[in-house]
Amino acid sequence: MNQTPETAPPPRARRSFWQRLAAVKPSDIVLLVVLCVVVGLILAAFNVDPADLWVDFFGAVGRAWTAFFDSIGSTLGWALRYLALGAVIVVPIWIVWRVITAASRR
Repeated sequence: MNQTPETAPPPRARRSFWQRLAAVKPSDIVLLVVLCVVVGLILAAFNVDPADLWVDFFGAVGRAWTAFFDSIGSTLGWALRYLALGAVIVVPIWIVWRVITAASRR
């Protein structure tokens, strides 16, 4: 058997900054498109107009921020209302259940 020493491949030449910057893979394009759609959906949920972002970026962000906290406040108000409505029925039943089980464990 003739054994030849393994030769390492020659080192690759280092690419320049511009070559690395221009090297865009198809997966990069797909990721970019998906991120654009997700961010667009989030901005649309807060009624942000793309033209407003170009004209008045900080004003548009401020309006989106206000809309976000308004929606959080209304959601919490809605949740607390239904929490109280359910508690009117559930808490008395739970108290009765605890009394019955405590009395039966003597």
